Amino acid sequence: MNKNKLSRRTFIRNTSLIAAGTVAGAFTYKAVAADIEQVVKKGRINQSASRWCYRKLTLDRLCAAAAQMGLKGIDLLGPADFPTLKKYGLVCTMTNTHGLSNGLNNKEIHAQCLDKIRTAIEATAEYKFPNVITFPGNRRGMPDDVGIENTVIALKKIVGYAEKKKVNICLEYLNSKVNHKDYMFDLMKWGVEVCKKVGSERVKILYDIYHAQIMEGDIIRTIRNNKEYMGHYHTGGNPGRNEIDETQELYYPAIMRAIVETGYKGYVAHEFIPRKDPLTSLAYAARICDV
Repeated sequence: MNKNKLSRRTFIRNTSLIAAGTVAGAFTYKAVAADIEQVVKKGRINQSASRWCYRKLTLDRLCAAAAQMGLKGIDLLGPADFPTLKKYGLVCTMTNTHGLSNGLNNKEIHAQCLDKIRTAIEATAEYKFPNVITFPGNRRGMPDDVGIENTVIALKKIVGYAEKKKVNICLEYLNSKVNHKDYMFDLMKWGVEVCKKVGSERVKILYDIYHAQIMEGDIIRTIRNNKEYMGHYHTGGNPGRNEIDETQELYYPAIMRAIVETGYKGYVAHEFIPRKDPLTSLAYAARICDV
């Protein structure tokens, strides 16, 4: 991976306090002081923040700030972090499992992946949290239909346990153009086909809006047309995967309104890399997404 690019695996850019800008003239950045204000007022979108984007903050600091802002949880954590979340009245909105480049499209590692998914489901259910994540992995020359078949085989082995424990397994859509070269689930139709073939309400799609914008765009129509398969959402500005403000091409208030209109009751996690003060940027995102 290019050292200059940021992902869940690398976070090397220093953040600084920059308070500026508006989105469509409706909102302004506000400096985040020790006493963080509640910015989520309406609460029709259940918001959270992805842990890996805020590595410069301790988990305690991030949880305290998120709770004060009115967020409901933190995304992409493991069971060791669950007691900290509980301390602040927060939810782990997505539990980590196996890696993203080697996943369920490879029969040779099904047992390894499924063991991690099962362990995550058990811990997630114990705390009454909602979701665990999974990935098909990279193509490595594999045709899409074979990848679908192999992924379905794997998910059918674990979905009964997910149903019993009342935990969702969410298959993430990622772009293969910029961040995750060769990743298999890089078009919506691929994930929808997997969900249809598994045929369980406990297997859903993690629709990452940043990644989807790079690959296909047409975000709001896709959300409306595939609402029954949506289990979780991630935000991020494009280009750059930074703040969801006026510097990028997506207009998140409209996207959030479309999500609300589908009747979605799950979580939307902010998964952008802050270039400005991280808590200022998170508060701003939470404010504009509170539609």
